[in-house]
Amino acid sequence: MQKKQHRKESKLHLIYRLLMIMFGAFLAAVAIELFLVPNQLIDGGIIGVSLILDHLTPFNFAILVIVINIPFMYYGYKQIGKTFAFSTLFGIIGLAAFETLLHHTEPFTTEPILGTVFGGLTLGLGVGLVIRHGGSMDGTEILGILLTKKIPFSIGEFVMFTNIFIFIWAGFVFSWENAMYSVMAYYIAFKTIDTVIQGLDETKAVLIVSDHYEEISNAILDRLGRGTTKLIGKGGYTDEEKEVIYVVITRLEVTKLKGVIYDIDTQAFITIMNTQETRGAKFKSPIH
Repeated sequence: MQKKQHRKESKLHLIYRLLMIMFGAFLAAVAIELFLVPNQLIDGGIIGVSLILDHLTPFNFAILVIVINIPFMYYGYKQIGKTFAFSTLFGIIGLAAFETLLHHTEPFTTEPILGTVFGGLTLGLGVGLVIRHGGSMDGTEILGILLTKKIPFSIGEFVMFTNIFIFIWAGFVFSWENAMYSVMAYYIAFKTIDTVIQGLDETKAVLIVSDHYEEISNAILDRLGRGTTKLIGKGGYTDEEKEVIYVVITRLEVTKLKGVIYDIDTQAFITIMNTQETRGAKFKSPIH
């Protein structure tokens, strides 16, 4: 049987992706040099370690962030793939280059709370763009992917534990007040990264179990303009077959959907789930 040939990434899409990674790296450099460093604040992960060592050693941040990430990029290449490794390397080199260019630029603010909020937002936006377009700037996540196969922790838990030690270290190097501001900046960045990756147009997947499935399905199509999918389920207690309606909506349509359902069946069972990304139909167009 002939092996199916997968379509390669188009040159236009590759150029777009690399430009977005470079723009993300630029935003991250702006956050570091113009918000965080002037206020002695750090981020978590490799960026945080590099900022602390930049303060303690004669080596600058640009060199440190590349050198420390090299072993992680190697393992990323071996375990995740060359596209991810190349995108990560491209982003980190971009970060180092932009950081060097901005090193002597006047900071936007030396007010710690402003540096915390806007530094976290800008850093999260930059790192989020890099991740969304296939790269990474934090080798600790790559290490987490490798180690969680051997230790009883998730990737998120591993990264969290690692960052706790990094922020404690920052408390000894800078001050405990700066370390607390750094935790706030990291949290803001973390939430911003989530928003960038998932997008502002958050969607919800909804499962509806009702004896009036046909009427509800038609009402959803008529009143919300959303197509539905009928799934066949079976009750665990009664062993009775049930039709289950599956529909994807935007977060702004949740209340209206509930109204549509309960107008027909007040006893309907509804499960609403967050979705990472939705493409096709009336949502985003597929990526080419």
